Amino acid sequence: MEDDLKDIELTLNALGEYNLANEIMVVRDGVEALDYLYRREEFALRPEGNPVVILLDLKMPRLDGIQVLRQLKSDEQMRFVPVVILTSSRESSDLEEAYRLGVNAYVVKPVRFTEFFEAVKALGVFWALINEPPPGCVKSQ
Repeated sequence: MEDDLKDIELTLNALGEYNLANEIMVVRDGVEALDYLYRREEFALRPEGNPVVILLDLKMPRLDGIQVLRQLKSDEQMRFVPVVILTSSRESSDLEEAYRLGVNAYVVKPVRFTEFFEAVKALGVFWALINEPPPGCVKSQ
């Protein structure tokens, strides 16, 4: 869930290096993220199942990442879906609140292109290939 077009493109390219970008859904704000996850509005007909991992930015329009995280981690059906915060925020209050709510990882976006690319690639490999997802998540083959 990301609203910065450059970061979206870079993330997709990094994940694409290991063919991890096949089943990625990009949403641009927190409301759209919840609509996707709960199969509402334009996503009402999407296939059932939770994502293997959610990459979540904190600074999004309409509903910020902390509010989305709070909703997900308080929901019995969603609370075990791994959430990785991928943000530019270095604020200790954001970091503390994210971990208090149950985030699985908090990654500050590196400023340099190559560092950001490598960080996203490493995240993708871990969450899509190495980590065993919780029941109810749809893992790619």
